Amino acid sequence: MTAAEFQATCRVADEALQRLQAHLALLRKWQRAVSLVGVATLKDPWRRHYLDSAQLLPLLPSAAKVVCDIGSGAGFPSLVLAILDHGGGRKYHLVESSERKCAFLREANRITGAGAIIHHSRVEKLPRIFADVVVARAVAPLEKLMDLAIFVLSDHGQCLFLKGKAWRGELTEARKRWIMKESSLDSLSDPTGTILRLEAISRRDHR
Repeated sequence: MTAAEFQATCRVADEALQRLQAHLALLRKWQRAVSLVGVATLKDPWRRHYLDSAQLLPLLPSAAKVVCDIGSGAGFPSLVLAILDHGGGRKYHLVESSERKCAFLREANRITGAGAIIHHSRVEKLPRIFADVVVARAVAPLEKLMDLAIFVLSDHGQCLFLKGKAWRGELTEARKRWIMKESSLDSLSDPTGTILRLEAISRRDHR
């Protein structure tokens, strides 16, 4: 997928595309010293990373004002969302425990003018963010991801997780410890992947 094809698919304005291109240029530069993404994925970054992230934007509830990204890494998906949603009134919190990845995120946030809030921390050590939506991709199996998301999720919030082909098995395991309403949507970027939406989340009582 080319940048122009991505722009047409996601109906991205020229200015936003330029910001994403600046992010990609910085990513390629930093990748030489810091492992931010899989090297092979940079052969098709507009599909593997930018489309993968951007497809979440229309799924965010209109009333959602706070979005939290767990394990942001190179800024996928939330730095992309913050760039595309610039001026939309939402706050994007990017949580990353790696100091070097956080350094990249700060610089990427600066040069793109994304306006995101970068947290160099583990999720469980953060002050409560009360996110309306928690997003994540390629961080952990779903059961573990739920353990992390609950630290920052508001009582009536929801999760949007980008998952690969093993998502059904992960969901089965997660249901053993969590009660939730789930729905899935086909991924635009990965024919074997899915976008998993989780709502009405609570722990099962094992007492």
